[in-house]
Amino acid sequence: MRLPVAGGLVVLAGLVLPSGAGAEPCRQAQLQGRAVTLCSLDMARGTVRLYHKDTAGTPFGSLSGVAERLQPQPGRLLFAMNAGMYHQDLSPVGLYIENGVQRAPANTARGPGNFHLLPNGVFHVRGRAAGVSETRAFLRSGGRADFATQSGPMLVIDGRLHPKITGEGRSAKIRNGVGVSGSNVHFLISDEPVTFSEFARMFRDDLKCRNALYFDGSISSLYAPSVGRADRFLPVGPIVAGFQR
Repeated sequence: MRLPVAGGLVVLAGLVLPSGAGAEPCRQAQLQGRAVTLCSLDMARGTVRLYHKDTAGTPFGSLSGVAERLQPQPGRLLFAMNAGMYHQDLSPVGLYIENGVQRAPANTARGPGNFHLLPNGVFHVRGRAAGVSETRAFLRSGGRADFATQSGPMLVIDGRLHPKITGEGRSAKIRNGVGVSGSNVHFLISDEPVTFSEFARMFRDDLKCRNALYFDGSISSLYAPSVGRADRFLPVGPIVAGFQR
């Protein structure tokens, strides 16, 4: 489903940026020569939270479900995005923490698929600080967070691309992920198929993120009314949402 696209956009340095003091965090952009939608939130001015189930214990399943069923909300909902891989019953594949309570344990096993393309990582929020860390490093640090979701693989690790992500890969898909640069958290979804290498370089080279994490591919979805997005594909598991304080 597509909502009407908001107006008032200006182009600056190759990015499509909202204009005005009340600018929305989501915008269309060109990164690595590819069309993307980028939602960036300054943690000093906004709030990021993770959601999986409603008060009745039923997985939200859809991004718009958070907008429709979440009460009370910690502010004005700006956007929501799928945030990590999940099983058929929509339960998280790896670590999941919500409101300081661990709902699913960390998964450090080896195995097939992108999640197990080690090192994988954790997106975590504590207070007004957000970060992306390798899973084992996060656990060694104590694993303390108000909100956290594990996914994989890491895209950027301390300024370097994941060792198994090279320019030789040719598999292109719609992809989404998250990176952190200072107090800014960047949630990115490609609007056309991209390779892992292209996607990782978007975070490192264009967004200047020293650490970035892959969320998923193909089922990648975004709810962002300001740019006319209300994707409704397959039901999703963990959901990340950004709010205006």
